[in-house]
Amino acid sequence: VQLQAFGGGLVQAGGSLRLSCAASGLTFGSSVMGWFRQAPGKEREFVAAIRWSDGSAYYADSVKGRFTISRDNAGNFVYLQMNSLKPEDTAVYYCAARYGSYTSTYRYDYWGQGTQVTVSS
Repeated sequence: VQLQAFGGGLVQAGGSLRLSCAASGLTFGSSVMGWFRQAPGKEREFVAAIRWSDGSAYYADSVKGRFTISRDNAGNFVYLQMNSLKPEDTAVYYCAARYGSYTSTYRYDYWGQGTQVTVSS
């Protein structure tokens, strides 16, 4: 299984970015894909997840209403659309995958490399 995240960058507060995660080698129908982030000096935290089979989405309270997770069945991509970005959203963002049910914990089987998101005030 390989996961590759990209799309990070520098954006002003209030702006938008879309992160992408290219996934290969997964049995998508039974998987959950997630996004996590880690800011300097902080623990990695859950951001959002999507169940591949039916598109059910889950969000951390801190990003609800601002971030949207989606999947592209044809291209095996997972996206994280981030709107109304805040400086506190600054972090390295990671995509992850697991088989089984949704969880917001670290218990994902596969992790991609991170992509840096920096939001300036």
